Amino acid sequence: MTPPIITLTTDFGLQDHYTGTMKGVILSRCPGAPIVDITHHIPPFSLYAGAYAISQAAPFFPPGTIHVVVVDPGVGTARKPLLVEFERQFFIAPDNGVLSLRLSHDAAFTAREITNRQLWLPNPSSTFHGRDIFAPSAAALANGSASPQDLGPLLDRIECLPDLEPIETEPGISQGKILSIDHFGNVITNFRSPAATFSLRIGPHHIRDFRQSFGGAPPDLLFAYLGSSGYLEVARNGRSAAQALGVSPGDAVTLHLHDTIGESRKVLP
Repeated sequence: MTPPIITLTTDFGLQDHYTGTMKGVILSRCPGAPIVDITHHIPPFSLYAGAYAISQAAPFFPPGTIHVVVVDPGVGTARKPLLVEFERQFFIAPDNGVLSLRLSHDAAFTAREITNRQLWLPNPSSTFHGRDIFAPSAAALANGSASPQDLGPLLDRIECLPDLEPIETEPGISQGKILSIDHFGNVITNFRSPAATFSLRIGPHHIRDFRQSFGGAPPDLLFAYLGSSGYLEVARNGRSAAQALGVSPGDAVTLHLHDTIGESRKVLP
């Protein structure tokens, strides 16, 4: 039988050997495994961007898919390697919150610490757990030589990223975060589109325009729109909004609600 799909999501990029080496480990232990690259261009160490990427991609894969997520600034520390079972899929990742967005709206998941060293590569490095722990564990699940129970013991809890949901700080004003920035420089926030008229504040920039799509917007206009992600995003037509804003994943963004006649509930400078 064809092995299940194994996906890879990392901040390794493609310039170095890291991604290819992980694929070599998987294919050595599970020949014929279909490997799908979700992305290897997560900004280095960006847990919010990694969490966003896997939360957006995973729902579109079939049951049995094994997702390997390696955005791991704490590699070699006491953080645990995880196996999580959720909605008939498997997620192998460090216990650092990178799975938070995928799991945040449903507590019905099972988490295990990957402790079975017999499945790992010999003499695992303290800096490349993607190669030595995550990839061989994924291959063992895919080739049927190990069941989830064989990877390690159950965990009562796993780490979650803070402030995944916007917080209302006062009436009409909510504090949120930038989750990710895509290849085009579009800025993805963690706000859903409110029913009321709104504006966004990112640093010194106050974004008042809302558009349905990119076409027709002036090139220099920063505008908000509801992205395919379901989140409010900020863009410039044909240009990078992130560059204009000077922002990174994890940075703050504020949403201001307005009343029905379009006047702000708070006087903005």
